[in-house]
Amino acid sequence: MAVTAPVDGTPARYSRGQLLAYGLPGLPLAGLGVPLFIFLPAFYAQNRGLSLEAVGFALLLARLWDAVSDPLIGMLSDRIETRFGRRKPWLFAGTPITCLAVYMLFVPPEGAGTLHLFGWSALLYLGWTMVQLPYTAWGAELSSGYHERSRIAGFREGMLVFGTLLAAGMPAIVSAAGGGEDTGTVLTVLAFFLIVALPVAITLAAAIMPERPKLAALQHLKADWRAGAALLLRNKPFLRLILAYLLNGLANGLAATLFVLFVDKGLGLPQETDGLLLIYFLAGILSVPVWLTISHRAGKHRTWIAAMLVNSAIFALVPLLGPGDYLAFLAICIGTGACLGADLVLPPSMQADVVDVDTAEGGGSRTGLYFALWGMATKLALALAVGIAFPVLAAFGFDANGSNDADALLTLSLLYGAAPVILKLTAIAIMRNFPLTETRQAALQRKIAENIQ
Repeated sequence: MAVTAPVDGTPARYSRGQLLAYGLPGLPLAGLGVPLFIFLPAFYAQNRGLSLEAVGFALLLARLWDAVSDPLIGMLSDRIETRFGRRKPWLFAGTPITCLAVYMLFVPPEGAGTLHLFGWSALLYLGWTMVQLPYTAWGAELSSGYHERSRIAGFREGMLVFGTLLAAGMPAIVSAAGGGEDTGTVLTVLAFFLIVALPVAITLAAAIMPERPKLAALQHLKADWRAGAALLLRNKPFLRLILAYLLNGLANGLAATLFVLFVDKGLGLPQETDGLLLIYFLAGILSVPVWLTISHRAGKHRTWIAAMLVNSAIFALVPLLGPGDYLAFLAICIGTGACLGADLVLPPSMQADVVDVDTAEGGGSRTGLYFALWGMATKLALALAVGIAFPVLAAFGFDANGSNDADALLTLSLLYGAAPVILKLTAIAIMRNFPLTETRQAALQRKIAENIQ
């Protein structure tokens, strides 16, 4: 299939080297998540003597602040234009804040208490948002090409997965290097890695990749906040996509939240957890080129629907598994991991497409705001996954630290396997006949190009 140049003059196709440079910051950014959500709470409770209630309250308040800062940073990065662009200055401004907060949070001084945990967590979330949000918005703006957007998302999301795997495997790496298994040592190593890797990655990305030209010409088209809000609410493709994205994210969040418990209690194979997770993520990375190839022929939303259908069929087998069914669950991890590749690259690419609807109708260039809303949807899905799964398990008498009866184990299997199927099938119904095809998106780009002239 021939690749035609987009109507606004952006490259029809970036080189792999350029896309690798753009994707590179995704590695340290992903490396923040694992220590922040997994290692840090236990460290402050066990090594700094804080109560679980104090740790939970401090991190909850920081997350609430994070939810408030998302749309604020998104809107500001849309509105503030500099000689260096709109997105890159935010990356450079957020990096030192992030690095300082990482050090103070991961390598706390003696006597660090609840206020220290809350204050530096809140600052870390602010710096992280200042980098992450403009970074993803920048990627969406790098090309107006329907399929090129998927390639761009693929490189970024692939680096995010690599970063997650690296951070998750850091305890084993530190232990193999003779550093022991102390969580404090692991956090110190991660802190110095992130402090070095993040500025280097952002500098390389900013030096090699441009910002999309001519966007400043759209600023005269932007509506006031009332008209802009009305445009957003009339953007039917956006509303459909974000709802499907939330439901699919909740499905994936339930599986992620319950993965360790299912392998441990449902299958009785706790020693296999790390290996199965590695295989799952590797399958996701390796499948990305396959889904991109399919989407070139079938379109992005049809390909995503197909991936969710396959994923649902595989997840439906989970309640049939029992103790010791390693090979069967290994096959399920490979299959669902392969489907993860479509979740990684296609929704972010379609997110860029629905922003075109807003831009073409006079909303200006509000990619940052739209991606802030998707970021909030992602966080909401993860919060709902935890908020639904654990209370339901508790209601059926599930014990994470002890033995469980048949009803409790069945509840775990249904939450891990059946609930995601229902959620994904609902998302599929919403995405059926999604209107933003390649032809429709090209028409939107022509309209935007006419507005720029």
